[in-house]
Amino acid sequence: MRIAIVGAGAVGGLLGAMLGRSGAEVAFVARGATRERLVLKGIHVDAPDGSYDVGPFEADPDPAKLAPADAVFVATKSWQLPALAPQLRALVREGGAIVSLLNGVDAADVLAAAVGAEKVLGGLCHVLARSPSPGVVTVSGQPLRVTLGELTPRAKSGTSALAGVLTKAGVTVVLPEDVRIAIWEKLLFVGPMGLIGAATGMSVDRYRVIPESRALLEEAMREVRSVANARGIAVPAETVEATLGFIDAMPDGAKTSMHRDLTEGRRSELEEQVGAIVRLGREASVTTPVHNVLHALLRARHPPPTAGQ
Repeated sequence: MRIAIVGAGAVGGLLGAMLGRSGAEVAFVARGATRERLVLKGIHVDAPDGSYDVGPFEADPDPAKLAPADAVFVATKSWQLPALAPQLRALVREGGAIVSLLNGVDAADVLAAAVGAEKVLGGLCHVLARSPSPGVVTVSGQPLRVTLGELTPRAKSGTSALAGVLTKAGVTVVLPEDVRIAIWEKLLFVGPMGLIGAATGMSVDRYRVIPESRALLEEAMREVRSVANARGIAVPAETVEATLGFIDAMPDGAKTSMHRDLTEGRRSELEEQVGAIVRLGREASVTTPVHNVLHALLRARHPPPTAGQ
């Protein structure tokens, strides 16, 4: 199976390294210093179970210059997807699949509109990882977990084959009954965690033990669930308590990528995560006061980049 990975940051780089180490044929859509590092040296991973180097890899900034793949994993930032998605049609082979691993709840629909719903699988990932420099990934906490599922009726064998390749590479694979519920459950976790972290300026181990900020975190999670339910996505009530328990078990110093990007002055996924709940809540006539107030605060503190940035 040939696999293309679009984006070689923490998630894409880690996934590509794990697949490459297991013997899969892997190519990247990457540019600049990251592409140069991939082509010349490959990827270096520092993980709790040890460090390793994999590669070099085939990489190019233009998806059209890479041979078509059986599976394409999209691991860019969510705000990059609308411009990128139409370029991915030629990157997937007939009968292959494109899988979004992006945060937020709109990515699969953006891909489906650009390349055809029959080519798109719903997906998401869980991992604590960052890329401190091009081609280098540092992992902390749990191993990489990828969730896959059909958005439209399609051959189950394709999903099963892809799950087998990931499992062989050491990735924990989850195949839920309804991947859209799983996508919203991921947003219920990562969105409020990043929102409260960025608003307080604290890592999760600090704000989760302060009664006031913990209450904001829990209420933000309930707002995400309310919006999901109003849109016909049956996120269970127990998801909030389960997610709080997961957050309580996270290591000291943990922050989401949105939180880090905001505080380090990079373009973030604020609009795709927090702004999306404000927008979708308004469309569904669901009140989201925590998201509304903190979204406005963070927008004022971290204005969106101007066109061209």
